Amino acid sequence: MSGNKEFVKEITPQAVDFSRWYLDTIQKADLMDYSPVRGCIVFKPDGYEIWERIQAGLDRRFKETGHRNAYFPMLIPESFFQREKEHVEGFNPELPWVTEAAGEKLEERLAIRPTSETMIGHMYSQWIQSYRDLPVLINQWANVFRWEKRTLPFLRTSEFLWQEGHTAHATEEEARAETLQMLDIYAEFVETEMAVPVIKGQKTPLERFPGAVDTYSIEAMMKDGRALQSGTSHYLGQNFAKGFDIKFLDKDNQLKYVYTTSWGVSTRLIGALIMTHGDDRGLALPPTLAPIQVIMIPVGPPKMREQVMEKFDPLFADLKAAGARVKTDLREETPGWKFNEWEMRGVPLRLELGPRDVQNNQCVLARRDTGEKISVGLDEAVSRVQELLKDIQKNMFEKAVAFRNQHSHLDLETLSDLEKHIAAKQAADEVVGWALLGWCGDNACEAQIKETTKFTARVIPFEAPVQKKVCAVCGKPAQHSVWYARAY
Repeated sequence: MSGNKEFVKEITPQAVDFSRWYLDTIQKADLMDYSPVRGCIVFKPDGYEIWERIQAGLDRRFKETGHRNAYFPMLIPESFFQREKEHVEGFNPELPWVTEAAGEKLEERLAIRPTSETMIGHMYSQWIQSYRDLPVLINQWANVFRWEKRTLPFLRTSEFLWQEGHTAHATEEEARAETLQMLDIYAEFVETEMAVPVIKGQKTPLERFPGAVDTYSIEAMMKDGRALQSGTSHYLGQNFAKGFDIKFLDKDNQLKYVYTTSWGVSTRLIGALIMTHGDDRGLALPPTLAPIQVIMIPVGPPKMREQVMEKFDPLFADLKAAGARVKTDLREETPGWKFNEWEMRGVPLRLELGPRDVQNNQCVLARRDTGEKISVGLDEAVSRVQELLKDIQKNMFEKAVAFRNQHSHLDLETLSDLEKHIAAKQAADEVVGWALLGWCGDNACEAQIKETTKFTARVIPFEAPVQKKVCAVCGKPAQHSVWYARAY
C-alpha cells in the first residue's frame, strides 16, 4: 500500500456508487464496525469522539438556555403507549419488547424505548402541581431502539444514540417559543460547527411526528443530492398532557393542562458530516469537530531524522500548548502512504517537516479541503495553523452552500416538470437534487408526488427563495412553497 493511487482505490468513487463510497469510507476511516446484532453498530474511538464533540457543543448551548440533563429508564410499560393513540400507532411496527425476566413471564410487556415522551409524561404528572413548578426544561442523552427493516450505519440503525429534550410550559405561547428556539439552536450548531448548511421550516401533516401538533426540522443536502433530516423540534400542544394527566394549579386557582415540547438530534449527524464533506479520497472533517486537527509527519532519509526531530518536537509542543488537537505519525511507513492515510481519515491539516525545511527554518502545511500546500516559517507556524483551521472551516461551509445552491431547482412548476427533470438527470448520471414546488395543502397532492417520484415533502421553509403560485399537482392556488427531495 505504498503508492498513492493504490491506497485511494480502496474507496469506491462517489460517482460510481455513493452508498458503497459511504460504507467504504466509514470503515476505512475506522469510525465504526458492525456488531453481531442485526442493525447495530460499534462506535470506534474516532467515530465516538466526533459524537462527543457534537454532544459537547449542543450540551453547552442547552445549558446556556436553562435546560438541565436528567436520565429516564429505557424500559417503558406497554400501558403507557395506549395513552397517546397516534403516538403508539406511529411507533408500533418498530418496537422491540421485553416479555420475560429471571425466567418468568412479565405481567406487562415492556418496550425498549423508541423515544421517551410516554415515560417522561408519566413522571411530569408526578412532579408538576403548580404554576410555580413551570417551566420544566429537561434534556436526556440516551440510546433508543427502533427495529428498522433497512439499516445504514449512523443514519438508520436499530439502536442509536441521541439527545431528546422534553419541556412543559404554562402557556401555548411559551411552548411554541421553546420549540422554535431549539430549532434555531440546532441550525446554528450544525452550520457553525459542522459546516453543514441547513434549511429550517415546518413539516407537512403527513411528515410530522406522531402525536405532535406541529413538527419543525432542519434539512441538509448530501453530496448525492438527497435530503437528510438533521434535527427536529415538536410542539406537542396538550396532547401528551391530556394522555398523562399533567395538570397544574394556575395563578387564577384553575386546574389546567400544561403545554409540552420535545426535540432531538441523533448520531445521524455523523452521517450528515461524512456525506456533506467527503470526497473520493475519503473523509473530510471540519476542524471544529475533527478528533485530530493537525497531523505532523517528518519526511526525509532516516539518517537525517535526528536533525529534523530537533525542530519537530518543540513545534509539536507549541501547537499543543496553543490548543490545537495535534498528533504525530512516526511509523515506519513511507511519507506518501501516511499522507494518503490521513487524508482518507479527513484530518484538516497536515504539517510536513524535512531536512531541507529545517535548513530553511520552515515547514509545509497541506490543506485537506483544497489540497493546497503552503510553506511557512517555523516561527509563524503556530499562528498560521490557527488561521488556516479557521479558513478551512469557513471554506468547507461555503463549498457545501455552493453545492446545495447548484442542485436546488426553483424552475420546476408541475409534477410533470419534476418527472422530466428526474429522468433527464438520471439519464445523464447527474445529481437530481431538490425541487421547490407549490402545494395547495391537500394531503392527496403531496402523496401523489411521493407515489410518482419517491420525492417526499422535506420542509415548508420559513424563508422560501421564491413563492410558488400554484400547486404542482392539481393546479389550485398554492398555500405553501415546499422543498421536495428523495430522503434518507
